[in-house]
Amino acid sequence: MSPRLVRAGTDAVGRTETPLTITVDGEPLDGVAGQTIAGVLLASGRRSWREGPSGAPRGVFCGIGVCFDCLVTVNGARDVRACRRRAADGDTVTTQSRAEGEER
Repeated sequence: MSPRLVRAGTDAVGRTETPLTITVDGEPLDGVAGQTIAGVLLASGRRSWREGPSGAPRGVFCGIGVCFDCLVTVNGARDVRACRRRAADGDTVTTQSRAEGEER
């Protein structure tokens, strides 16, 4: 995966970006169709969005849905892997915590 932006004029595939907006913990974040929720979060500058049992910050670790470090609640459905779920316009995302003393 490359962080560089492919300019529309030089894009051999002819992609067009469709903007979308999701809400994360009440904050609207902009993305483009095809991005995962983790991709939208990372692009907005958020590197972590949940806490592990020790209170340590968690975000994307493996990026392929194996480790479960990126779990969020999406539209009321808990334990959604942010790295695997494509963002949809209007999604409501809530971050989760597994810090000691907090309910899961």
